[in-house]
Amino acid sequence: QKSVLQLSVHEEGIRKKAWVAVSRFSGVTSIEMDDKTGRMTVVGEVDVPRIVKKLRKICTAELVTVEVVKPPEKKPEPKKSEDFVAYPFSINYPYPYHSYHQPYCYCNCGGGTK
Repeated sequence: QKSVLQLSVHEEGIRKKAWVAVSRFSGVTSIEMDDKTGRMTVVGEVDVPRIVKKLRKICTAELVTVEVVKPPEKKPEPKKSEDFVAYPFSINYPYPYHSYHQPYCYCNCGGGTK
């Protein structure tokens, strides 16, 4: 939801305190403030009366409007064409032993290798 608050901010210190107080509420997604008119726009799922109550401890605050903002509609993404084709490949692994390591014959046939 989008809430517009009217604040009487005359000093930079009060403006910063109000900004920090609103930003600490959970659910606030964005805050905008017009310094000329003193209007603060708060967007997010928050409890607006609690924000106004908190701001009234800092400066004079009034609730102007509250609007329900619809989330942007998701456009269906166009399907990507299958330009990339992965061809399977195999890696020729050598034997589990090197050629200079011949298997030994452990029987008593007289030879080192079979």
